[in-house]
This record gives sequence, structure tokens and C-alpha cells, in this order.
Amino acid sequence: MYQSPFIPNQLYKRSLIHDEYGGNRQGGISPSAKVPFIFIFSGKSGAQYGYKDRWDNHNIFTYTGEGQEGDMQFIKGNLALKDHLNRGKRIFLFEIEGGGMVKFVSEMEFYDADYFVTPDRNGKDRIGIQFFLKRIGVSIPVSPIQYSLQPLNQNPHKILELNLPTVTERAGLVTSRVGQGAYRKRIIHRWEYKCAVTNFNKLDILIASHIIPWSKATDYERLDVNNGLLLSPTYDALFDKHLITFDNKGKIQLSDKIETSAYQKIGVTGKEKINDLSMYNVQYLDRHNQIFK
Repeated sequence: MYQSPFIPNQLYKRSLIHDEYGGNRQGGISPSAKVPFIFIFSGKSGAQYGYKDRWDNHNIFTYTGEGQEGDMQFIKGNLALKDHLNRGKRIFLFEIEGGGMVKFVSEMEFYDADYFVTPDRNGKDRIGIQFFLKRIGVSIPVSPIQYSLQPLNQNPHKILELNLPTVTERAGLVTSRVGQGAYRKRIIHRWEYKCAVTNFNKLDILIASHIIPWSKATDYERLDVNNGLLLSPTYDALFDKHLITFDNKGKIQLSDKIETSAYQKIGVTGKEKINDLSMYNVQYLDRHNQIFK
């Protein structure tokens, strides 16, 4: 592996980076014509344009493609990111700190991508691209093909073409498919590729379950990774019907609508616990618990 020219967590003046290495001084994705580098910049200010970047786990960063108006496409910077390995380019992720300063986070590489629904800078819903970038040198325990819901012999780049929404879906955007692929993938990464309760890790069986269901959630909540649990089918079914829930410490709560012996017959002991709840998960669970009670 080539040595990185940047030091993690160190601040750099963005203009000086471009003076030395080239690349566009504006925008989030900045391929260089001077050296085989692509610089990507992430910051809170991008949220107003529908950019929802975050670490889904320690090694996977979800990064929103470029384009402030209309549907995003795999052209220019978006295409450069998707094809960077084939073109021999390296990706360097920076966080915008303000005042022209940026903090270097990590060298990254393309892992996967999918579509989601997001507003453009005019507040109009459009189709966006979410990149799943992994830290350079780390090994992810699953490959994108394992949770793509496509045939196992399918080319990953063809999957993106197959997942491209139809003209009808583009016009409506209120569909169960647009955005669900990216959402499920984010939930899978968030819960480290296993059931949040049992650690069962067969991805083709696990379900990305909304805490607040789609029908009762706002547009934001429907695609908020904090509103999701990755569950085995038994726990998903019980949770969906409010026959189980979890308290703010992650301990399972059983409804008295079913006898204890019935729970035991399907393998639910009442001792289960989710160990990695965030404060945001807890906020959603509080609302789920109100219905459970």
C-alpha cells in the first residue's frame, strides 16, 4: 500500500491541498488531473442539499454523490468515485472544519453504492446516490453481492443498473423500492452484519426493520438509519406486532398478550438484550414502547 500524504485528524488548508495536488476547489468530490487522487469533502452544511454523510460503522462511511439539482447520475465526480479502482485513483476523505480548513479522516475505497430519495437545493425530491466507502486496507466480512437481493453471479456494477428506478418511480418517488435498497444496506452496516438481538449473521434471512413503521414515519424517519434494527425473522415479526420491545438499556420486554410458554416454544427466552443501542435508537424505541404499553 502506498504511504498516505496526509495524517489522520490533522488540519489542512484546503486551498493549499489544491495548490499542490490539483483538483476542483469547490464541491464535495474533487478528482485531480495532476496526480491519481480524488479528494472528497464532507460537512454539516451539505445537509441542506440532501447530503446525509455519516459513518454507519467504524469502517464504512456513507457518502452522498454530487449534484445539487435533479436526479444524480454516474457522471463526472460520481463516476470517478465508482470507477476509481479500475482507473488507479486513490480516495482521500476530509471533514470540513470551516474557515477554509479541513481535517483529514482516512483514505477510502469504493465498496458499494445505491439510490435513495433526497431533496435537492430547491427542496424538490429527487433520486440521489449513496456511496458506501470503506477504509483502505480493512476487510469487510461480507461482500455487497450477499445483501443486494440480486443473483449471486450478478456483476456489482450491473446491479446498480438494475436498481435504477423506472420513469414512473422517478415521477412519483413515493415507492417502497426507491431508497429501500440503500436503507437496508445502511442498517446492515450499522448492526455489523448480524441480528441486533441474536448475532445470527445470515444476511439473506435478516430483516431491516423500522422501529417506527413506514406508515407512521415522516419522510426523514423512513430513511433514518437510527430508526432501524437488523433482526432475525422471529424477532422482527414479534416487534412489528408490538408483542416485544426493548427498553432504553436494550433489554427485551415481552407482551402479556402471549403466554410465556408460547414465547419459549419459538425460542424467545425473555433474557435477550441489544447491546449497541444509540441515544437516537432509544428515542425511536420510546415511541415504540408507548404503543407496546
